[in-house]
Amino acid sequence: MGTTAETAPVDRAELETKVKQMYRAVALEPTGHYHFKMGRGLAEQLGYPPALLDQLPAGAVDSFAGVGYFFDLAGLAAGEKVLDLGSGSGMDVFAAAVMVGGTGEVVGLDITPEQLEKAEKLRAEADFPQVRFVPGHIETIPLSDASFDCVISNGVINLSPEKHAVFREAARVLRPGGRLAVADIVSERPLTQKIVCNTELWASCIGGAAQTDDYQQMITDCGFTLESVRQNDYEFISDSARAASTRYGVISVSLLARR
Repeated sequence: MGTTAETAPVDRAELETKVKQMYRAVALEPTGHYHFKMGRGLAEQLGYPPALLDQLPAGAVDSFAGVGYFFDLAGLAAGEKVLDLGSGSGMDVFAAAVMVGGTGEVVGLDITPEQLEKAEKLRAEADFPQVRFVPGHIETIPLSDASFDCVISNGVINLSPEKHAVFREAARVLRPGGRLAVADIVSERPLTQKIVCNTELWASCIGGAAQTDDYQQMITDCGFTLESVRQNDYEFISDSARAASTRYGVISVSLLARR
């Protein structure tokens, strides 16, 4: 594989601190200024049906900071069990819960305490008994083997300096035939070391973007068959993020893979 963020000398402790700081702000101050868009307007732009958003806790929609729509690819059915890697304030978790119904189960995994606290508060207020949120890293998922029908993730795997470990763990917790449906940020050209070592750009979903081919190769190396990939209508809004996106072909994609 080529040079990617997977092998970058980013300071991992500093990166985790930056990620927690940024997504703490996303949870507590959804109207703040970030490198990326947020909220219902973004969700609708990406393809989330308004009728679905109407069924979700407004606080979760307000703090939505995803990069694509993938539920049409995931094809969730009533009674299925779903895991969301990097669930934030829970919008995708609640969306999945609507789709799998009361006989299903949806688990949200996140490392940011404020996101987990907000998501749990919203869950209790909106009465989603089939939902639970757990703390943990997506590279070492604290859940049992072969326990889910579908793993989802939205704009989060790019934040990890160990993407191969994320896909390996996703494969581990999926049942045979289970699906991986994600939206994420990738790049068409290699990023410079200056960008890759910038934890602020990592936390903003740019610095950790792997090259598209490498990203897909990591997925198939972990035992998945890639079934669908599409580019999303997504763009960053800060000048620095837009400049990096333009120069290196940083884009959002949604994909479906099967174990």
